[in-house]
Order: sequence, then structure tokens, then C-alpha cells
Amino acid sequence: MRLQGKTAIVTGGASGFGAGIVQKFVTEGARVLVADINGAGAETEAAKHGGAAVACQVDVSDGASVQEMVKAALAAFGHVDILVNNAGVTHLPTPMEDVSEDDFDRVYRVNMKSVYLTARNLVPHMKSRNSGVILNVASTAGVSPRPRLNWYNASKGWMINATKGMAVELAPEGIRVNALNPVAGETPLLKSFMGEDTPEVRAKFLSTIPLGRFSTPEDMGNAACYLCSDEASMITGVAMEVDGGRCI
Repeated sequence: MRLQGKTAIVTGGASGFGAGIVQKFVTEGARVLVADINGAGAETEAAKHGGAAVACQVDVSDGASVQEMVKAALAAFGHVDILVNNAGVTHLPTPMEDVSEDDFDRVYRVNMKSVYLTARNLVPHMKSRNSGVILNVASTAGVSPRPRLNWYNASKGWMINATKGMAVELAPEGIRVNALNPVAGETPLLKSFMGEDTPEVRAKFLSTIPLGRFSTPEDMGNAACYLCSDEASMITGVAMEVDGGRCI
């Protein structure tokens, strides 16, 4: 029960890594707002956890929607201890000059602007309590970029840098900020990263991971729980790789 009495918002919480984080947080005693653009999916995921979870439909790239999400969390819990910026998208593997402007803008809004919007709406609340933890789900792509995913790679590199800047600025306010860098995992985004989901493409991806498997939602839940718990009270500004050794 390492998160006993804690409250959290997890964006992109209806599936994949987000659902793994929600599951672990609830198991460890937290109450969680499952926020996702897929409102029905958020409802389904929250229902698995009874009174410990509440669903919220949100577009993390839209300021008004993020504001309503934070209001919903405060209405449900009274305060928010933890924010997990997990929602993310990618463009398909494409030569950098061929990625459409619409796809670039979508990656920018969901992966980058969302971190600004959640901070704008939640950091004042955390400052008022002199307490809080923000966890940004970045990617190994921000450390060791894969070809033909250039603008996705760049968005995750931005997120890692933003995490470190946020950590330095918010430390005097009692707020810790860290990131997780997962390798590709069994999530709805996997096929988008690979371009096509075939045994051959999977084998090629796995050959770059020394431990020989993808990240799982459980891996991410375990790492997120540690960084968001009081056990990590001296850890801020870290981008922890959960990647089976890919970035070595």
C-alpha cells in the first residue's frame, strides 16, 4: 500500500501503459481519475476498480478540456497528489520530409502541448499544498531515436528536457517531476511504431532489446508506482529507462 491515501490523474488511462499504471496505483491504495479521449474506454477501465477509480473523457491537447479534467479530479477527490502525463500519439514510420503537417501538429499537441496544459491547470494547486508528483511518460525514442519516426522522437526528447526543467523550477515548491522512458510495448501504439505488425518486423524490433521482450503495462505500473511514492522522495528530474537495456 505504498500509495495509501494518495490521489492521482492518469491520462491515457483507458488502455496500454496507462491502464497498467491505473491498475498498480489502485492496488497500492490510490484513488485514480482515469482520463482518456476514449470516454467509453475510461468508463470500462474505471469500473474494474470500483470506488477507487473515476472516469473522465479528456482531450489533453485542448486547454478547456484539460481544465475540466482537473476540476473533475478535485471534485471527486478534494485534492490531487499525483499527475501522470501518459497520453501520447505517434506518426507512422515515414521519411521525415513526408510526414504531413496534420500528423506533425497532432504529435506536437498530444505529446508536448498537453504537458504545458496539465501544468498550467494543476501546478498552482500543487504549489498551494507545497506537495505533488508529476510523472511524464516519455520514451527511449527521446534518447536513442529510431529512423523514420523523427518528429515523434523529437517530441519525446522535448518531454525529457521539459521534465528536467520542471523538476528544477518546482523543487522549492515541494513538487517532484520525473519521466519514464519505455521501449515499445504491447499497447495500441505498437503497430503504429512498427508500420506493420508481422513476425518479421516484431523480430527486428526485439533484436534491439537486450532482454528480448517488449515493455508491458505491468513494467510501467511498477516503475511509475516507485517514482510516485514516498520511497522516491529524493528523486526528481530523472528519466528512468524501462527498456530492457535498449539504450545501453
